[in-house]
This record gives sequence, structure tokens and C-alpha cells, in this order.
Amino acid sequence: MGAYYYLVAQLPSLVYGQEPPMSSARFRDLARTQLSAEDAALFTLLSLDPQPESTAGRPSYAEAGGPSGSGFIDQWRDWERALRLNLARLRASRLKREGAAPVDPPVVPADAASGALQAMAAAENPLEAEILLDRARWNAIEQFQGISAFSRNVVYAYLLKLLILERHASFRAETGFAEYKSLYASILEHARPGAGESK
Repeated sequence: MGAYYYLVAQLPSLVYGQEPPMSSARFRDLARTQLSAEDAALFTLLSLDPQPESTAGRPSYAEAGGPSGSGFIDQWRDWERALRLNLARLRASRLKREGAAPVDPPVVPADAASGALQAMAAAENPLEAEILLDRARWNAIEQFQGISAFSRNVVYAYLLKLLILERHASFRAETGFAEYKSLYASILEHARPGAGESK
């Protein structure tokens, strides 16, 4: 576990809600050239959907993943698992489906459970719920990266934050496209012969 002074020092800072300053793919390429072989191997485990494989060979949050070799990655996996299991339980409860959640969610980390509760409270607005979930993820990632400014954890955290910012950019693109289609349909409606004429 080395310190990555040169890599971290050249990275633009990330702010929740901003446009990503680079793609996650570009950052992966950049980081791979500077990470040690061990740290680069663990780098491939990072995603916003870190499902471990079950004993049946299928991805599942029902079972906790084994140790990865990185405390940061293990904390992130455990946190996301707790979040998703809490969401599954809350959704099953809302739909009055007893036993629909795969397993009982762990009680720790508590902030994962509270993030799920906040998102479910905003369930009428799916975009708002997703934004709340990603804000909770961002806060957890910052907590896990620790105080060492140039450690591999900072590099790992940077990738996860970039992935969150990319998700937000895709939300804005989807919303913009939906608004464009609505506006375009409205323009076509008003452009039809006889549209807007008094009867």
C-alpha cells in the first residue's frame, strides 16, 4: 500500500452534484499506470453495484462478501449491501409482501439504513430518491477514505465518486431528453394545420 502523491495531486477536486471533470474510464486508465500491481488488482473490484457472488455462482446481496484485501472496499461493500437490503425490506413492507426481502438487513452501518429510509420517503419522486441515495453513498465514501490524503483509499474513493457524478449526468441527460421530446411534441401539435384556430 503505497502513497500516490503524484496521481492524487494532479486530480481535479470533486464536488457532489457537479459535472464529472473526466470519465471514470479515463480515470481508470490514468490510475492503472501509477498504482502498484496489488492496488491495481483491487481497483477492478470497485463499482456502484458491488454484488458478491453467492455460493450458487450468481450475484446476490443475500450473502456478505468475503474480505477483498482492502478495508476500504470491504466497508464499501458492506455499506452498499446494508443499503440495498434495507431498501428491499422497506419496499416489501410498502407493498405488503411478507418475506419478499431476501434476508434481514444488518443493523450496521446505521447510516445505510437511514439513507434507505430517506429514499423511501421520497419514493413518489424517483429522481429525488436516487439523488438522496447517491448523497448517502457519497458521504459514506468520504468517511471510508480516511484522513491520509495520498493513500490508495483516496484513489478508490475518487473512482466511486466519479461513478456517482456520471450517474447524475445521465439523470440530467435523460430529463433533458424527456423535456425535449415533450417540447417537440407540443411544437408539432401547434404546427398542425388548423391548430389554434378559433372554432
